[in-house]
Amino acid sequence: MVRIKRISMDDELYAQEIDLRTRILLAPLDLTIQDYLKMTGDREQRSEHFVAVVDHQHGERVVGAATLCLPGADHDERCGKVQQVCVNEQRQGEGIGTKLMIAIEARAFAELAIPGLYCHAQLSAMGFYERLGWVAGSDVFQEAGIDHKRMEIVAPRPEDVSSVGDGGLGPGMYP
Repeated sequence: MVRIKRISMDDELYAQEIDLRTRILLAPLDLTIQDYLKMTGDREQRSEHFVAVVDHQHGERVVGAATLCLPGADHDERCGKVQQVCVNEQRQGEGIGTKLMIAIEARAFAELAIPGLYCHAQLSAMGFYERLGWVAGSDVFQEAGIDHKRMEIVAPRPEDVSSVGDGGLGPGMYP
């Protein structure tokens, strides 16, 4: 069973998160995590880190990851930015990316009261975000040599959300 966790950079799962992000997102662009950190300043430290984990005989294994950069000076002041969304190649198509996005939206909207989120989506990922209710907010632009569009979603109005509680999961745990 896949579980979504919010972790800190001190968590033992963070190294697995970095390995997955490097393998899926950075290495195909001939980048290392050090390159990414240089390009993004302190964004890694200011971001909340979400991982999808499964139980393994040697402990938990990270099979998906995403980050939520909280509103700040280097990007849209009011909205959070979702970045580095990835799922292990062998686990793609199982809904893990959707679970990560639901957890991020729940944290951003319900817990942090952030009014909206955005991301820079590769054109090949547009359908994924659209199925989750995100809409395109820009024309095509280049980032890291790849065509992207800004995708956006606004927080649901309180009257549109039913009170379902956390199902006993507690803070930092998401369905």
